[in-house]
Parts: sequence; structure tokens; C-alpha cells
Amino acid sequence: MKFSYVARYAVAASLLPFALFGCALTTAEEAFPSATTKTISGLQLSEVEPEFQNSWTQELEAEFQQRAATVIRHFANPNGYGNGHGENEKSAYSRAMFDFLAGNRKTALVFLQQEDPQADKHAHTEGIDYYYSFTLKGQIRKYFLFGRFLDPAYKQRMYLGAKKWTQEDPLNRMHPIYGFGDSRGKEWDMSKRGGWVDSRNTDNLRAMREVAVYLMAEETGNEKTRQLYKQKIQGYVRTLYHIGMGEWDSEAYMSHTFVPYLNLYDFAKDPQVKRLAKAALDWMSAAAAVKYYRGGWGGPSKRDYGGGNGALMSSAAKTFWLYFGDTPLPNSQPELDMLYLITSIYRPPQAVVALARKQFDKPLEILATKPFYENWKLGNDEYPAYWETQFFGNTYQMGSVAGTFADKDVSPFKLMAYNSRRGVDYFIANTGGNWVHPGKNSGDRIGQSRNLLIWLRPATQTPFFFQLPKTAKAEIEGGIWFFQLEKTWLAIRPINLDTYFPVPISDRKYGSIYVREQTFKATTKDDTYAGFALEVGEPESHGSYEEFKQAVKQKSQLDLSQLNQGIVKLQDVKGNHLQLFYNQLFLLPLLIFNGKERNWSENFALYNSQTRDRAPISLGWKQGELLIKAGELQFKTRAIQ
Repeated sequence: MKFSYVARYAVAASLLPFALFGCALTTAEEAFPSATTKTISGLQLSEVEPEFQNSWTQELEAEFQQRAATVIRHFANPNGYGNGHGENEKSAYSRAMFDFLAGNRKTALVFLQQEDPQADKHAHTEGIDYYYSFTLKGQIRKYFLFGRFLDPAYKQRMYLGAKKWTQEDPLNRMHPIYGFGDSRGKEWDMSKRGGWVDSRNTDNLRAMREVAVYLMAEETGNEKTRQLYKQKIQGYVRTLYHIGMGEWDSEAYMSHTFVPYLNLYDFAKDPQVKRLAKAALDWMSAAAAVKYYRGGWGGPSKRDYGGGNGALMSSAAKTFWLYFGDTPLPNSQPELDMLYLITSIYRPPQAVVALARKQFDKPLEILATKPFYENWKLGNDEYPAYWETQFFGNTYQMGSVAGTFADKDVSPFKLMAYNSRRGVDYFIANTGGNWVHPGKNSGDRIGQSRNLLIWLRPATQTPFFFQLPKTAKAEIEGGIWFFQLEKTWLAIRPINLDTYFPVPISDRKYGSIYVREQTFKATTKDDTYAGFALEVGEPESHGSYEEFKQAVKQKSQLDLSQLNQGIVKLQDVKGNHLQLFYNQLFLLPLLIFNGKERNWSENFALYNSQTRDRAPISLGWKQGELLIKAGELQFKTRAIQ
């Protein structure tokens, strides 16, 4: 093991107000990388100094390159790239660059240099589109990585346009045509918000904007703007390490935030900024590793649109599959964002890969918190918005969230179970709507400890919905709903729910996505509270499926004697007790496991593994030190204030 490079850069890091630096420690390898590729499809990648690289083995790199090759083949020789109107470059540029990697360089370069359809609206930046955030991430990679292949006159136009664009902060400059917008039109239209750059502030759009402005200000010598955006980036990365990401663990947008920081990592000249880029990428890849399991993307998560509840179905899982692999399925519908991962020399720490592959002692529970979506607003950094429980069995991963308010795009609960052919099977539950779509709905209270979960809500007309694979064996014995997956078993005790029945998904799009899944509906009865209690079993803890069923029927108990007061108590086959009190006043449920109350106010940590050595992941609330321990690998990075 080598620790020297940490000390070597500690002094330099201390000069940066919110600098971050990390070290990857292994029992058998040097701290410096030896396996990362320098070219892809004959394209020379940007050089990154060894001290900014995470070590990887030759085996990991070979796996990555094999997966990358299949993605390039998938996107080779398309019928067309698309167009450059508005923010359409977000896909069109990636398609053209993929085709370049596939060998069709001339065609790709012609498209990448074509006149923008709205060049007249971008006349103040030499006709180059530096407005749309989704366009910016492609413009940056085009200029810096593919720039040597561009016509010199076109590249000079990009340079001159960028110099004008970053002469002042483009976020606060009045657009020559649209001013500061008229508040009408679509969210992404220039006429809606005006200015010289897209001003929307979601994590992903902000990352695209701030990284692009920084890099172009650095490239063109606009030092005042560069320093301003360096401070913005410092603040954002510090927020990641202190309270987390507002768009946390999004199955749809996680990769869109990750990719701009690959641009910063690859192309920033300032070593302090490159260090910040690496810190952001290390944090995001670690967050992704927690939710990734055999090609699946677990919950809970923010900005979940309901289309990713299957192996290699979510945008995030498909993208991070390039790094993590560990699934029997081919990635038949890869993401265009993979272009940036493939053409970057960045690799996550090996310990993060081991975390994603769940190479740590199990069973294990991780308590975590997530911030408010608009975490930059006054007061939103004082306490978390959500409390998450994540449990890792030997054959499954189950996560749920508790919070004080309803949130329509938060998926509140997901279980992913091992499947040898598909990677994972999903068990999803939710209320409202007409199928298992996301949303932390008003009135829901979820309490989880380890493999036990209680879900309670007022017994109104709101039904419960459940998603399971069609291959699941379903039985009802003694009023208990049993579901047998390949190696994972579910015992659900309904609380004031009628027997479930199958229902179709009325939405055509989602109906086609989930053709291999089945959706069940259970309506509520009585007029007090309704819900269910869940107990999960597997061979390592319960023997066989039949033994699990018998033990549940004989030893498990659900106490509903105080249901009228919103109190439910579940005893499992091992004698553990989980008790939930429906809290009307503070909205967070009172949760007691084996006599110990879950104190929400004392559990602010971003990641708090319930182990003595803090493995596999630990990050305290506003502490700024991320620790990953998986297998024999360890990685640590900290924020210096």
C-alpha cells in the first residue's frame, strides 16, 4: 500500500477553501493507475496526471473495454444523427461522436460542424449554440477532445464565440433578442428565460452550465468569469459531501449530472479544479454503487418516472453498467451518455466497484439521509428532507424512505432480488394511480428495519399496487401472501386490504415496458388504517422456501390490537420486533426495533453503515469525509474547509 501521494498533495489542497482529495488503498496494488486506456478506437484521450487517477486492475479495464466496444457497435452506422434545433444536440452530438468512434469520421465531422438551425439567435456567440445546457456538454467534448479533427476556421469560431460568451457571467447577461424572457413558452425555450445561457437549476442542468462556462472561460482567458465559476463548482462539490445531491439517486438524471464532471475532469487545466472534478465523480459513483445491483437500480430515489423497474431498464443503471457490470444480461439499449464515459480516462475507485458488486459482509443495513430538492435555498441545509433505510441480504437489496411531506416523483420503496437469468427481479409497492408508478403519497408512513417493513396509511379509497415478475410463485396461506422468487421469498401480511387481483397497465408505453411483470391491486376496507407488513427470507437465513413459509405461519405474528390508534407490531420468525406508530403530528413515523427507537433527529448522516468499522460506506452530515470499505479495498476522500 502507498500513502505518500496523499501527503504530497495535502499542502496544495489546503490552499483551496473547499478542496477535496482522495486516496485509494488496496492490499495488493499501487495507488497509481496502471491499466486505464489512453486511446479508444484510435482516438487519443485527454491526458490526466497519475495523481488524479484511481487505480484499476487489468481485469477491470478489460471488462470495461469489452462493454465499451459493444456500445460503440450498437451506435455505429445510424440512419441519422438527428438535428441541432434547440437542445436536440444532447442526442445528436453523441450519435455523431459514436459514429466517429465506429470509423465514420468524415460523416460525423460534417454533422458536428454544420450550421446551427438557430444561428441567427446565437449571432452574439458567432452563431455557436452556447445556450442550451444539454447542448453545452456536447459542445465541450466536441471542442476539447475532437477539436484536432475540426476545420481550423470552425474551431476558431467556437473559440471566439466562447470568448464573447464568457467575457461576463452569461447567466446574468440580457439576451440580445429575448432579454430575460417573457415567462411564456416551454421550459427550455430561449424566449422563456432569456439570458445568454439556460438558467434552470436542476442538478444536471446546473452541472452542464457551470462546467461549460468554467472550461470556456479558462480556455479563452476570461479570468474573472473563470474564478467566479470555480467558486460555484467548489460550492457544489462541497454540498455533495456535506448534505448530498438535490436530485438524489435519480434513475433518470444521475448520469446527466455525472457526465459534465467528466468534461471538467478531462479538460480543466487548474489542478485544484481537476481535483474538485474527481471528488465529484468519486462521490457520485459511490452513490450510484449503493443503488446499483446486478444491472438494477434500487430505490428509493428522487425524480423517478417509473420506467426503470427492471434490470438494465433505468438510464442510471444502463450508464453505470459500463463501470460496474456484474449482470448476465446484455445492455441491449445503451444510453447515449455512455459516450462520455467511454471517451474519458476517469475510472471510479476500485472500492466503489466492489461496493456496486456488493462485495462486503452481509446481511447489512445502511441508514442514509437525502436533502431537499432545492438544497441551495435558505434553510434547506439545516436538516434532511428524507430518511432512507437500505438493507442488503445475500440475495436481495431492499430500500425505503420516510419523510415529512408528499413528493410525487420520489419512489418510496423497492426490492431487487437475485435472478440468475435477468440479473434482478423487482418487487415494488405503492399507493394511488392505476399501477405501480412512483410518488411518495400523502398519508403513507413506511417503517423499515433490516428485512422487515410496515406500510400504513388511513383506510381511505386509495388502493395499494404491487409489481412482481410473472415468474414469481404466488400463494395465500393462513391469510398471508407468499411470493417465491428465485432465491428470495416474501411474506406479506395485509392490513385491512382485500385479496389482491391482477390488473393491466392502462398506459401503453409502460404496458409495453413491463410485459414480463404482473401488477396486482388490493383495495382497502374498514375505516381506520390499511397497509401491509413485509418479512423477507432467503436460504442463508431461513433454509428452504417451504421452511420459510412454515416458520412464518407458526412463529411470525402481526399485532393489530391497537390499529385504531395507528399502532402495528410485527414479530418475525427470529423473534425480532418492529413496531410502527402512525404519527399524525410530525409525519415521520415512530419506529421501534427490538425495543430501540429510531431517533430521526440523531440520524442525519448521509451514509451510516450499521457496522463497527463503518463498512461499506460512511459519510457524516456536514462532516465531508467519505469512506468506502468493500472486500479488502478501502477508499477515503475528505473535504478540507
